[in-house]
Amino acid sequence: MALLSRVFIKSTLFNNSTKIIICYSNQAQHKKDDFLPLNLKGTKGQTAPRRKPKKHVVSPPRCYEMAVDQDWGSVWPGPRTFHPATVPLPIRQGYTEKGAPPGKFANAELMKIPNFLHLTPPVVKRQCEALKKFCTPFPENLKTDEQCEKHFPIEITSSNYCFSSPSIRNPLSRIVTLKIKLSTLNLDNHATDKFRRLVGDRYDEKTDIFTLVTDRCPTRQQNYDYAMYLLTALYHESFNVESWEKLKSEADMEVYIWENNASKKCVEELFGKKAEEIENCNEYSQRVSELMNEGESEYTLENYGASVRKLFNLPNKIMKESCNK
Repeated sequence: MALLSRVFIKSTLFNNSTKIIICYSNQAQHKKDDFLPLNLKGTKGQTAPRRKPKKHVVSPPRCYEMAVDQDWGSVWPGPRTFHPATVPLPIRQGYTEKGAPPGKFANAELMKIPNFLHLTPPVVKRQCEALKKFCTPFPENLKTDEQCEKHFPIEITSSNYCFSSPSIRNPLSRIVTLKIKLSTLNLDNHATDKFRRLVGDRYDEKTDIFTLVTDRCPTRQQNYDYAMYLLTALYHESFNVESWEKLKSEADMEVYIWENNASKKCVEELFGKKAEEIENCNEYSQRVSELMNEGESEYTLENYGASVRKLFNLPNKIMKESCNK
């Protein structure tokens, strides 16, 4: 044991002055209250034992241990961000100058876009079966397309878009397209002609379909309401008869109308009956209107000649032989 030195300091008063006495004492032993030196460097020639590194066992990705006949609806029940360890497919996404696109692990491109991995056919079938109890049976009177067009003549078309963007709204999704057959509106001759002139190129004569596209409003619902308003306004406006329309003469008509021309009066004078009572007069009026509106051609002239022979009950052979002579 090393010897420790102790210092004692005493002060005494002598002739109005302080006298300090310092005493030294050496002892071979120490008491419990003494402070021992702290050895931070350790004993020479000895090293602290190193800790052995622990090996953490990392299990393989889940996708390598999935069963082939597993229930995918339980693994991926709903829409979620892509997770490579859950999808047992070799999916790739991205671009590299050389080689194949990056794989699914540590691929940020796959996590950017939304996926539809939850919409597999078995899951869709299961969800449809669950929703059946909340649905009503489809009407029996609407099994064919013709029946649907008869009861629901207006067809509304709009589009939805799914893409990666800061905003989920696409400006093209607000566009609404309305289609309807003109024959389903129950318009008379005057209203039909005026309706076609109001809509212009939006009416297709071959299919008899009127198409209206609205996209000026910011939302789809507003464009739908605007399209229905336009259709209602066109329908009621086509029945209105302006004062200047009554002053139109036969020469001012844009199309040939057999009921308003002299051809009808001549036929009624020849037969001494009204046009509705004359046999084959309806076909004759149609052929005359085609000839005047579409112009002279081999097709219109042949149909017009056949309708005249039927109107006067003349045989076709005699008319053909006389024409050849």
